[in-house]
Amino acid sequence: MATSKLQALWNHPAGPKTIHFWAPTFKWGISIANIADFAKPPEKLSYPQQIAVTCTGVIWSRYSTVIKPKNWNLFSVNVAMAGTGIYQLSRKIRHDYFPDTEADVAKE
Repeated sequence: MATSKLQALWNHPAGPKTIHFWAPTFKWGISIANIADFAKPPEKLSYPQQIAVTCTGVIWSRYSTVIKPKNWNLFSVNVAMAGTGIYQLSRKIRHDYFPDTEADVAKE
């Protein structure tokens, strides 16, 4: 049973023998780097970079559900990119435009 599932994955049109598998797999590095940046102070975050990560995630998430064969690895990595980008943008916006709320939280 496990052998047949592995063989099905291996022979899938978006399986490990194709670029459709490896490109999204390596793209996880961007999401992991963005998660590592959660520890970075918000003033060091870049609007253009986070907007690019967010837009890429949103656009390619949609695209990955339309193409044939459906590429769920591509979909999941782009959802992660959109999510981490939105979170980083919210941190940057809160820091730049709502500094009082951050000071109030630090006092508590």
